[in-house]
Amino acid sequence: MKGSYLNDQFFSRLEALSLNLKSNLSGYFGGKHLVSSYGQTVEFADFREYQLGDDIRRIDWNLYSRFEKYFLKLFTDERQMQIQIFLDCSASMGKDDPKKSGYALATAAALGFLAVQNMDKASFHIMRGEKSENPYGTLIGKNAFFRAMSELENVQFEDDVDIETCVKSCPDTSSRNGLTVIISDFLTESSWKKAVEYLCYKKRQVLMVQILTPEELDPSYDGRVSLIDAESVDLSDDRNMKMRITRSMQKAYQEALRDFKEDIKTFCSKRNVDFISISTDAPIERVLFNELLKAGIMA
Repeated sequence: MKGSYLNDQFFSRLEALSLNLKSNLSGYFGGKHLVSSYGQTVEFADFREYQLGDDIRRIDWNLYSRFEKYFLKLFTDERQMQIQIFLDCSASMGKDDPKKSGYALATAAALGFLAVQNMDKASFHIMRGEKSENPYGTLIGKNAFFRAMSELENVQFEDDVDIETCVKSCPDTSSRNGLTVIISDFLTESSWKKAVEYLCYKKRQVLMVQILTPEELDPSYDGRVSLIDAESVDLSDDRNMKMRITRSMQKAYQEALRDFKEDIKTFCSKRNVDFISISTDAPIERVLFNELLKAGIMA
C-alpha cells in the first residue's frame, strides 16, 4: 500500500475494536450491531404484555403464575450493516504527493477492515470525474477484503471529482442500513454539501474524513511563485496563476482555511454528521484510534 502505513500489527490492533453505529439503523439480519428493535437473539431485553397474534411460545409462564397475565419475553436484535467508503481520487488527493494518497488509502482500508471484522458488508467507491466505481463489489469477510486491498493500492489519483454527482449516482445506497464515509480534502468546486444532504435524506449515518498535508495547512511559499492547480489540464486555466506571496497573503490564507473548516464543522453538526480533519504529518494509527474514538465512530 502507498506509504506502507498498514501492516499486520496495525490490523491486529484493529481486531479489538468495532464500528459504533446508531442503534436506530435497520440493517440486515445476521450481524453484530445491536439495534433499537427487538429480535431473536438469546440475550434477554425486556417484557411486554401479550397481544392478539403474538407467538405464544414466547410467553413467560412464570410471570403468568404470579400475575395471571400473559407477558412476552423480548430479546435484543443484532443486524449486519452496509458500510460504504467513497474515496476521492482526484489529483489534489495525491497525484504529486504519494504520502497523501497513501494516507487516504490507509484510512479507507482501516475503516473497511473494521467493517468486515464485525461481519458487516463493505464496499469501496472510487470517485473520478462524475462517476463512482465499485470495482471490488460487496465485500463480506476478511478473505474478500484482503483480495480487494491488493488491487486498491494501485488506484491512480488524477483529474478532478464531482463529489455530489458521484455519491448521488451510486446505485448501491440503501436507506437506514449503515454508514457512508467520504474521504477527501474537500478542496473542490463541486457541491459536496448536496451529497451529504442526499445521504441524510437516505437516513444513513455519515462520516466525513478530511485529509490535508502540512503544506496545505501552513504553506511555506514566499516571494514570486507560479501556482499550478493539480486538477487543471490546461496551463492557461484560470486556476493557475503567477503571483507574489506576502506575509499578509499567508495570514489571509490561514484565516480562509480556518473559516473553511469551521463551515464544514457547522454544516455537519447541524445534520448530525460526524466530521474529522487530519494532517498527514500525524501518525495514522494515532489519528484513527484517537479521532475516530473521539467522534464515537469506533468503540
